[in-house]
Amino acid sequence: MPGARTSLAVLTLVCVLVWWQATRPATTPATTAAGSAATRGCPLPPRIQPGDPPLQTPVPGGMALPAIGDARLQPLAGFSIQARVLGREDYRLGREAEFSPTDLALGWGRMTEDAVLSHLQISQSSRWYRYRWSDAPPIPLQEIIRSSANMHMIPADDAVAAALRRIERGDRVRIDGWLVQVEGEDWRWRSSLTRDDSGGGACELVYACSITPE
Repeated sequence: MPGARTSLAVLTLVCVLVWWQATRPATTPATTAAGSAATRGCPLPPRIQPGDPPLQTPVPGGMALPAIGDARLQPLAGFSIQARVLGREDYRLGREAEFSPTDLALGWGRMTEDAVLSHLQISQSSRWYRYRWSDAPPIPLQEIIRSSANMHMIPADDAVAAALRRIERGDRVRIDGWLVQVEGEDWRWRSSLTRDDSGGGACELVYACSITPE
């Protein structure tokens, strides 16, 4: 009976389709951009406009950052920067390395220009950033101080940590996060809150929510 055979074939096809729908893997939602923890508990501060110097902004009332182990992170200011990487140094030893595995020496303004940087010898060690020149500095010393800094980076999560590991000298990056104080039971590490200082205590301690190549 042709009609019966046709109905049986249609019924069989419907059953196969229902089975396929029930057993196929669920679609995974698209993930956020690599190097950003903004949607995973690390709110972004106001962001710098292209070409501007680093932007520091007040902390919103009631804002808190997650603890790292037994240490508390106190946000001191919002921080957003576009800069050229003048150097990087990785650390594995010392209490600071438990929070910040990498220091980035960053430059902005004229401290991004090859014509300036070609006359400077830049190095990092022991959580310090150093620069030297022969004869005379290529730009005024105070401009070097105001346009560059050594920054201790605390990645907010694994994605930001992976982005930090990919950064190399000469890269141009955008970093958004918070200047912080790390406070343990008998120990404290506090960020500088000005770009005009130098020497001990002049480094920024950055809880990085987002690291993006430019």
